[in-house]
Amino acid sequence: MDGGATEPKRMRDLDNNDWLSRIEEIGELEGYFEPLGAAHAALFADRGPVLLVSFETRATIRTRSEEQLPLGFTLAEGAEHSSLTLIAKEESWFRDPAVYAYFDRLVDEAFFEDFDRVVFYGAGSCGYAAAAFSVTAPGATVVTLAPQATLSARRASWDNRFLRKRRLDFTSRYGYAPDMLDGAGQGYVVYDPLQTLDAMHAALMARPQVTLLPCRNLGRAVETALSEMDVLEQMLVQACAGTLDAASFWRLYRARRNSPRYLRGLAAQLDARKRHWLEALLCRNVVHRLGGPRFRNRLATLEAQLEAQGRALPAPLPLREHA
Repeated sequence: MDGGATEPKRMRDLDNNDWLSRIEEIGELEGYFEPLGAAHAALFADRGPVLLVSFETRATIRTRSEEQLPLGFTLAEGAEHSSLTLIAKEESWFRDPAVYAYFDRLVDEAFFEDFDRVVFYGAGSCGYAAAAFSVTAPGATVVTLAPQATLSARRASWDNRFLRKRRLDFTSRYGYAPDMLDGAGQGYVVYDPLQTLDAMHAALMARPQVTLLPCRNLGRAVETALSEMDVLEQMLVQACAGTLDAASFWRLYRARRNSPRYLRGLAAQLDARKRHWLEALLCRNVVHRLGGPRFRNRLATLEAQLEAQGRALPAPLPLREHA
C-alpha cells in the first residue's frame, strides 16, 4: 500500500470554507491574507511597483476558471505586478464598515504611495466598489464594467434590479461612486447603451477624466463577454502599463467580429427588429469567415424567406485579410 502523502484537492473540489483557506495559504506565501469582518477579505501579493486592485465576489472567482483564483491576482502574477484583491462572500457592493476601516488604514499607512502606478478594477457591484474606493489612491486608473453609481433610492429609484440591497447604506463613507472618481487620474466605464439601466448608471459616472465606452449589443454580462473576446485581460494589461486610452480600447474591441456570443446577440437584435435582410448579410459573413451550423441554418431560412419575397442577397464582397 502506497504510504505517500495524499495529493491536495483541486480548487474546484473544495467547499467554500476550504477554498477560502487555500486562498489564505496563497496570501501567506505571496504577501498576506486578511479577513475583513465576516463577509469580506483582502488578498495581497507583493511582486512589483505596479499595483492592480480588483474587487471580486467568491462566486465569480469560483466559476471563472479551472484554477479558481481571482482575476486580478492571476493577471498581475503573469506581468509580475503586485495585486490587492478584495473578496466578497456575496454581492455586497462592499458596503461594510470593516472594508471602510481597511482602506482608511491603507491611507494612514501611505500604502498606495509605495507604487508607481495603481489600477482599480471591478464589474457590476464590484465596479461600483472599484470606483468608490479609488478615492484612497489619488491619480489611480479606474476600469469599471457596467458599474452601478449607487443603489440609494434617492438617487437611483429607477433601478429596480436590486431592491433587497437598498437597505445597504450608500450615503455614508465611500458612498456615491461618481464623486469618489473625482480624484482618479483616468477612469473608463464600459457598458452596453442598449441596456437602459446600465447606461443610466454610466451617465452618472461621467466626469472630465472619465471616458465612457459604450459597446452596443455587448449585453448584460459585460465582464464575461469581454473576457471571452480576450479584450478584458488585454485592457487591464494596458491599464497597468499606462497605455490604455479610448483608441487602444476600440482597437481591442474589434475582436467582437469573431466572438460567437457577440454575433449571436447581434443576430438576435436584428431578428427582434425584423431586419431580416441585414440579419442574412450578417449570417452569411459569419458563415464565410467562421463557419458554424447555427448561422448556416439561419442563413438558409432567411434566404428562403427573402426569395419568397422576390429579394436576393447581393454577391458577397471578397474577404479582406487583416494584419
